[in-house]
Amino acid sequence: MADADKKPDAISGMRAVTISREYGSGGGEIAARLAKRLGWKLIHHEIVMRVAKALGVTEADAEAHDERAESLVSRVLYGLSSIQPPLAGASPIELTPDSRAYDEARRRVVAGAIAAGQVVIVGRGAQVLLADRLDVLHARIVAPLEKRIAYVMQREGLDRAAAQARIQQKDRDRLHFLMTEHHQNAEDAHLYDFVVNTGVLDLDSVADLLVSGLEHKARQLSKPAEALGPAAGLGRYPEPPGNFSSPTEEKAAQ
Repeated sequence: MADADKKPDAISGMRAVTISREYGSGGGEIAARLAKRLGWKLIHHEIVMRVAKALGVTEADAEAHDERAESLVSRVLYGLSSIQPPLAGASPIELTPDSRAYDEARRRVVAGAIAAGQVVIVGRGAQVLLADRLDVLHARIVAPLEKRIAYVMQREGLDRAAAQARIQQKDRDRLHFLMTEHHQNAEDAHLYDFVVNTGVLDLDSVADLLVSGLEHKARQLSKPAEALGPAAGLGRYPEPPGNFSSPTEEKAAQ
């Protein structure tokens, strides 16, 4: 198992991991464990809360609008927290939902994070913003609804109905956010290197998989684009693949 002082040298060539997650799948916890294991910086909603306090914005406002397309509060808070000096004594900002400054701040913080390197970014559209970078590993964490309900009930102390309602609302917000801001479906598996189901794997095992994924993807950094993909290193089939007729075709041939 890799940790902060024993992680393979190959991983040092990687800049970031992005974590997309269904609510209640444990994705945030996995991100925290992965960052701690690697000794990397975690970029998640706790930062939003601290910066909100420094700016004079209530934590309730920041939490309510986190990863919601209709108000982009968390994005400007992320931008300020990452690209500005310490915010002691900062004046409150005007929360204007339609201001593109929020979107620009979110983009700046992701760009700043990737420039600094060695970061684990949770949400914030990073899987799309950094999609073309080979030195970033993209993962999505999912789980069956019943497992997620149990997680939220246990972690947040909610009853079943409240937990399910919260999951459904957060999932809708996140899907709407990515579709509105990037015209992408967060559930599209092609956006990720890994889609991992925590309904069958414990959280530490998922962190293990992501460390391994970092190692393997790091080894591809020096390869040209044409050397990547499922055809890499393979020749032609020794003989043409057999054709499988559909039931309709078989019936017509009789």
